[in-house]
Amino acid sequence: MIEIDGAVGEGGGQILRSALSLSMITGQAFRLTNIRAGRTKPGLLRQHLVAVQAAAQVCNAHTTPVALGAATLEFVPGEIRSGDFRFAIGSAGSCTLVLQTLLPALLYADEPSSVHISGGTHNAMAPPVHFLQRAYGRMMAQMGADISIDLQRFGFFPAGGGEVLAKVQPCSRLHPIELLQRGERIDGFAESFVAGVPVGVAQRELERVASGMGWSGKQLRIGGLSNDQGPGNVVLLTLEHEHVTEVFTSFGEKSVLAETVAKRLLNQVRRYLKSDAAVGEYLADQLLLPMALAGSGTFTTSQVSQHALTNASVIERFLPVRIGFEPQAHGVLCTVRPGI
Repeated sequence: MIEIDGAVGEGGGQILRSALSLSMITGQAFRLTNIRAGRTKPGLLRQHLVAVQAAAQVCNAHTTPVALGAATLEFVPGEIRSGDFRFAIGSAGSCTLVLQTLLPALLYADEPSSVHISGGTHNAMAPPVHFLQRAYGRMMAQMGADISIDLQRFGFFPAGGGEVLAKVQPCSRLHPIELLQRGERIDGFAESFVAGVPVGVAQRELERVASGMGWSGKQLRIGGLSNDQGPGNVVLLTLEHEHVTEVFTSFGEKSVLAETVAKRLLNQVRRYLKSDAAVGEYLADQLLLPMALAGSGTFTTSQVSQHALTNASVIERFLPVRIGFEPQAHGVLCTVRPGI
């Protein structure tokens, strides 16, 4: 049984999610202690508890008893099975983080699968569904995976109530890829979604984005949602390049000006564009596990977070790979190589 200390490195939920995914795929059991020790509220929150329960159902695993706040977990996986799965987080806990736990494993099932999850689809501490669809999904497709993700209903913090449906086709092997340059820009656009929030908020956000990016017309899009999907507001900026798509996100908050929300978004975009890197900080983190499953791969990123470094160390516990990060003039080169 692989022993993992959840207090090491970044000390967050990614340690748990990567361990669950890799345990399902490799068949290796693990014991995780000090779960989310680096967080203000340590232990399992609702989305983490659902991730454990969902993973156990997908591979018929044996686990120690788990509940909200649990700080330890033993997970002994069985065989991955296909199916039509439904999971309810019951709060604004992130649907996308639960999906990212399950999707890599379901690639190794013998038949197609679907996963319906209800909960939060857009909250500040997790990638939004649009990121999975456009950025993560495109990279997985380039590696040979056939995954579709359908956002059926938005779910903002704190109400939740969102719904996501993912469909996964079996994939015998992921292919290594190299992402050293993003290539020429093909498209770029910004969207502001509002639910139970005046549409003027979206208009002001997009006006600020337009000023910062030099955009107009069809590149600025307002998504008016029904009030029962809110209250909530998110502004997204998508950059599609020849080799990679990136999605940047900023959330509206009470007592925070729409212009400030847009400025936060523009700051993220400018940091990315200033670098020569192919992918941004968050996509870099999400690429590590599938590249390790492929056995090798390389990419350049604008920066490497502690989150990514911790994720890399967990991956190396389960798979015979070595993950390296080499600083360069305008970013970092990440290399995944076969290990001993």
